[in-house]
Order: sequence, then structure tokens, then C-alpha cells
Amino acid sequence: MNNSPPQAEIDALFNNDDPAIVWAKVVDIIRRVNPDFDFALIQSVYGDVMRLFRGDYPGYGPIKTLYHDLSHTLEVFLCGVRLLHGVHLSGDRLSDDEITMIMLAILMHDVGYAQLKGEESGTGAQYTQTHVQRGIGFMQRYFSERKLFPGMADTVTGMIQGTEHNRPFSRTDFDDDRACMLARIVATADITGQMADRIYLEKLLFLYLEFREAKFGSYQSMYDLLCQTNRFYEMTREKLDGALGGIYKMFTFHFADVMGVSKNYYLESIEKNMVYLSKIVANDEAELFNMLKRNGVVEKSRILA
Repeated sequence: MNNSPPQAEIDALFNNDDPAIVWAKVVDIIRRVNPDFDFALIQSVYGDVMRLFRGDYPGYGPIKTLYHDLSHTLEVFLCGVRLLHGVHLSGDRLSDDEITMIMLAILMHDVGYAQLKGEESGTGAQYTQTHVQRGIGFMQRYFSERKLFPGMADTVTGMIQGTEHNRPFSRTDFDDDRACMLARIVATADITGQMADRIYLEKLLFLYLEFREAKFGSYQSMYDLLCQTNRFYEMTREKLDGALGGIYKMFTFHFADVMGVSKNYYLESIEKNMVYLSKIVANDEAELFNMLKRNGVVEKSRILA
């Protein structure tokens, strides 16, 4: 008997653009870890981050980056909660404070793309190389203004730093091995959450536009970025298995508990994306836009390009 869930249910794992649905899924998963978890702080921060992306947060305009958008933060947030659940089930029990810090770090890992009102030139992509430190600054001010735990802010700082792709994870200073493990969960979720997205390959066209605005990298075209993505994935797998300690393997505990199947659906989705990417780059550049058809990304990227 095939006990695998229907494909539609698997596909739905990576359709995370509705804040209300994502929040409901997160609450359900965290209650599997601790039925009595206090959501008050996280729910408040979640609401503020949603307002920041929409442009309703005091002093800030909306976050306009097309790749690092609200959907990206939502998918990484849910991915991270699934991963921490898997880690917890593996026997590495997480405290409520640790769960809270993981969620805080993920929610704020890309808020550095936000622009102050009156300074809204471009999309915010010009902060590509500084958005992590900008986000940490926002987080620290946010914690201070709300008189949240100062020690928590210090730990969350290191966890956000761990998501900086151009900074070796080993260069981040952590107070202890436990703090390093929490940061590995956050960094792993940032990588696997975005790469498992069913429209990841389409959204790479948006990433090219962000890089072009930021004058970052040496990509000559959207097609060139796609051609170099396989090498990026090879380096990413080395990072996931090396510096990030292979913690992505803990997804299997989550899916075994929630879906009854000991599979790593994140890794499977990423590998499907990479197989299709190989088909794309095996064709001429002229065929690129014919092979990426989801969610109207191609049409919008061609207009903006």
C-alpha cells in the first residue's frame, strides 16, 4: 500500500503566501512541541513584520524587493518552524525561549530591505550587501523600544548574522554551541525555504533584477544567473552538510509526525527544481521564458528588465 500523501498535499507545503494561513500552520506545529506555548510576543512581532512589508509600519515605506518579498519571509518562517519541530522530535529538546528566538530571527532576517519614508529611491535592493546589518539594527531598536529581553536580542543578532550568504558561517561568534545550533536552524531554513519554493526558478529572474540594481555579482543576464545556479547549489549543499551541520536532515522527523511519511520534502523539492533548471540551461537563452511559466513572474520580469 502506498501511504504517501497526495501530490496536491505535498505541493501545498510550498504555497505559503497568505499570512493568516501561514500563522495557523505555525501555531499548529508549535503546539505539537508545547501545547501551552505562549504566542503573545511572537504574534505581536508577526503582525508588526507584516505591517512593515505592507508599508503600514510607522516611519517606513513598503518593502518593494521582488525576490526578498513577504512571500519569501513567510516561506522561510514556516520552513524554520517545521525544522525546529523536527529537531525537537529528534531528541534535541528546545525550550520555549529557544523556539521564540528562532522565530524572531527568521521574521526579522530580511527587514533590512525596508526603507525609511522619504528615502524610498529604488526598491531597497541597493541594500543587498548591507541588509543583514540593517536588519539587525532594526531588530535591536525594536527590542529596546519594547523593553524585550536584552539577552535575547544579543542571541538573535548572531542568528540573523548566520543568514548572510557572503559571510562564512564559521566567522559568526556565538556564546556557546547551543546558540550555534539555533543559528544553524535559522540559516538552514533561509536556504531550504527559498530553494524549495515551487516558483523558485521563476523568482530567480527577480533576483537577477535585485542584483543588477545593487550592482552585485558579475551576472550578464537572467540566463547567466540561471546557468550559475547549479554551481551555487553545489556550494550550498556543501554548506548545509558542513558548516550548518546537516541539520536539514531533521525535516524527516517533522514530516513523519505530521504526514506519516519519513521523507524530506524540502530536499526533494529542491532537487526537482535543480533537475528542471538543468533542462532550462541545456536550451538556448531564447527558450528561457518559454520554460518558466508560473505565477506571471516572467511577464513582470521582462517588463522590468
